[in-house]
Amino acid sequence: MSVQEQTKALTIDPTALPSAHAVAYLTSLLRTIPDFPKPGIMFKDITPLLGDPRGLNMVLDLMAQPFIGADIHHTVAMEARGFIFGGALAARLNNSFVPIRKPGKLPADVDEVSYSLEYGEGRLQMHKGSIAPGDKVLIVDDLLATGGTAAASVQLVQAQGGVVAAFVFVVELDFLKGADKLRDLTASDVPVFSLIHIGD
Repeated sequence: MSVQEQTKALTIDPTALPSAHAVAYLTSLLRTIPDFPKPGIMFKDITPLLGDPRGLNMVLDLMAQPFIGADIHHTVAMEARGFIFGGALAARLNNSFVPIRKPGKLPADVDEVSYSLEYGEGRLQMHKGSIAPGDKVLIVDDLLATGGTAAASVQLVQAQGGVVAAFVFVVELDFLKGADKLRDLTASDVPVFSLIHIGD
C-alpha cells in the first residue's frame, strides 16, 4: 500500500467534531497576551484552559475522538506545550508517545532538523528508531500558526519512514495558513484537525 493509499483511509467523522457550544466554551478560556514573546506578537495563552478541569477534559476528549480506532501507531508531540496533550492522547488512543525535543534534551542518538517559526529560528530532535517504516503517526501540538514546528516534526517522522496520518491542534490561527503548509509536506487529504479556529 502506498503512502497516499494509507493516508486516504483516515477521515474525520463529522459526528466527532466539537459542537458550537463546546467551541465557544473552550474559546472563552483562552486569553491574548500582546507583545509576547516579542513586540508585535499577539500570543494565544492556553494556561487558563489548562487551569479549568472541565475545559481540559473536554479538549482531550475532543482531540482524541476522531482518531479512536484509526490504527495509529504513535502520537508525536513537540516540546513543550505539545507534551501536555500528546501524552494524554497517546493513553486515550492506546498507542505510543514519541517526544520531539529541543537540542540537548534526549540522551540517545537523534535525528535533527532546523526550522523557522513566526518569531525566530530553532532546531528539533527525535530519538533514532522511534518510528518503524510504514508506521502511522498523529502529530499533536497546542497551536498551529505558520506551521514551522509541525513541519519540522513531519520531516523527522518521514526521515524514519513514518507516515503522517493526521494532525491535531487545540487552536489554529487560520490567517497564517499553517494547514496549507502541512498539506504540502504530506498529502492533500491528510486531516488537519483543530478544535478552535481564530480568523484574525
